[in-house]
Amino acid sequence: MCGIVGFVGNRSCAGILIDQLIKLEYRGYDSSGLAIIQDDAVGVTRSVGKIRELKAILDDHSPEGVLGIAHTRWATHGPPSTRNAHPHVDCTGNIAVVHNGIIENYMELKQELQSMGHIFKSDTDTEVIPHLIEQFYTGDLVAAIRQALGKLSGSYAIGVVSKYAPDILVAARKDSPLVIGIDSDEKYIASDIPALLGYTKDIIALEDGDLAILSTDKLEISKLDGQPVTRTPFQVTWDSTAAEKSGYDHFMLKEIHEEPNAVLDTLRGRLSDDSVELEEIKLSAEQIKNIDRIFMVSCGTAYYASCVGKYFAEHILGIPVDVEQASEFRYRGPVLNERSLVIGVSQSGETADTLAALRLAKSKGAATIAIVNVVGSTMSREADNILYTRAGPEICVASTKAYVSQLVALYLLGLYLGQARGTVSPAEMAVYVDGLRALPDHIAKTLETEQEVAQIAEELAGNEHCFYLGRGIDFAVGLEGALKLKEISYVHAEAYAAGEMKHGPLALITKGMPVVCMVTQDHVRDKMLSNVKEVQARGAKVFAIAKTGDPETHRVADYTVNIPAGHEMFMPVLAVVPLQLLAYYAAKHLGRDIDQPRNLAKSVTVE
Repeated sequence: MCGIVGFVGNRSCAGILIDQLIKLEYRGYDSSGLAIIQDDAVGVTRSVGKIRELKAILDDHSPEGVLGIAHTRWATHGPPSTRNAHPHVDCTGNIAVVHNGIIENYMELKQELQSMGHIFKSDTDTEVIPHLIEQFYTGDLVAAIRQALGKLSGSYAIGVVSKYAPDILVAARKDSPLVIGIDSDEKYIASDIPALLGYTKDIIALEDGDLAILSTDKLEISKLDGQPVTRTPFQVTWDSTAAEKSGYDHFMLKEIHEEPNAVLDTLRGRLSDDSVELEEIKLSAEQIKNIDRIFMVSCGTAYYASCVGKYFAEHILGIPVDVEQASEFRYRGPVLNERSLVIGVSQSGETADTLAALRLAKSKGAATIAIVNVVGSTMSREADNILYTRAGPEICVASTKAYVSQLVALYLLGLYLGQARGTVSPAEMAVYVDGLRALPDHIAKTLETEQEVAQIAEELAGNEHCFYLGRGIDFAVGLEGALKLKEISYVHAEAYAAGEMKHGPLALITKGMPVVCMVTQDHVRDKMLSNVKEVQARGAKVFAIAKTGDPETHRVADYTVNIPAGHEMFMPVLAVVPLQLLAYYAAKHLGRDIDQPRNLAKSVTVE
């Protein structure tokens, strides 16, 4: 789970590669390095720590080559160290490789290569790749790379440069993301589009089994067997400033403030007065009517978005909806058939477990839909149907605007399926459509609570533990709120269905312990307020999220943040905003590395 970049052109590339790595640092930041062809030799520079450590080394001596590759690492094999940092080279030092992914048969390959006399210098799985290329090299670098890749089991996105072919950059992928950027006589590779913003908007997404040869005057793409293929470029519509902080202290805060526009973009062109139009969904009316069970598979924040989606879909469709952690889905033997619909939710569209779950579903004959943010991602190509969230690039590791966009996409999908199944009347649909259209303005109004939430966060930050409570759809929101606090502040947080507290967790409540309570659902408000009083009676300090005009919550809770009273089913989109701000300001008060929390990376592209 790392970030790789590469460049070939007619100007010095060291600064370009460092700039691109900085834009990908959210993918990994325990070490970094680059390899540049200079004077027909491969020069490698590596460093432990964040990219600024590598940059400091290069500031003293920057190579002048015009062809190079670079890497920012999130460790999977071997601890962070200079010896384990990429790029890795062969025995001669003439072949350098950067890699994102996991080589599952690396130990077998390593032992075989060592028996042939190859000397390994790292603990990584990646190092087998340059040694394999060296082993197969007989004068044709690309042929040797093809042979080497044919020996690998697992996932990879790689960039290769070599003294033996000093004018070309070779890239290939299998189950790990890789895109190419094109700008006249300059070519780029990157794990993710933000690395290319500011250099080019013309992008090609490589597909599994693709191998690309890049030089100043050509771009050739083929399959591993050498069969040429055509990949159509697309143009990125993001402004280059979309990947910058724009005056905010952190990407996370910037992305929270982008949520009104993110939701507006998710809705754009998909609503009429009394219907939802999803041209991307190609399921026939008969297929939709024959669905008898829905599975939502996802991980992390996307899983908690799916928990909200379950409540809504069952309410609209009247059929069972299972929310599954993608990492467990395949291993429990799910019952799938042609009447099943499997919905995969992922910001990146590259989440390994979710992608594997979709592939299993397809193999069992189930229809599949991918809800993703990144255009050209693997999930968007492999699912039968694709619904883009259109949230734009999200740089902070902790997901915010991608989460609310996923919620809105799940609402749209539920309503679309309800139309086709006849479970939503035109009059009901008109009410839902009005509720969705109101969300961007309601989020903007909710953001006005920021300073109020910041003061509450300062008080919360002094505690080691925190509970989140809610009933019904509010419980699902609490799950995401607790995750945010854990991710970036490192304060231990747990979410519970409020009625479950008396079945055990109430024993953990102590004097002064913060408990965050969601009170946005009128039909369970009285029961929820009883739960608030339960924890207060044990000494808890209650922070409540309630609708403006709520007649009672503010009199019961110690602190109440009021948010606009929208459609009850859509309240999770609003209720999560102060929870995101609460986590952000708690982490800021504690001095945490908010955009890059320890031990985490943005896109989990390995199991």
